[in-house]
Amino acid sequence: MVNNKLKQMREKVLAELEHIPEWPKPQGELRMQYWNLRMHSLGKRVKIRKSAKEVLVECIADLGAQYPGAKFEYNGDFFK
Repeated sequence: MVNNKLKQMREKVLAELEHIPEWPKPQGELRMQYWNLRMHSLGKRVKIRKSAKEVLVECIADLGAQYPGAKFEYNGDFFK
């Protein structure tokens, strides 16, 4: 059961990552941070559930401080 739930979570997040390109440069870090935070947001021990968009906005805010002026690419229609 646990493995099935984890597999479903991974599949969901991988499908969501299809809407965040791997390039240009800071995109890889956005994708990595998104994976970590999104998986955590779907876990059974999470206190506050977050949507895909909420996780993405949090990641962009965090990385924006590290990469001032960077434009992060993602499918805005998907993350509505």
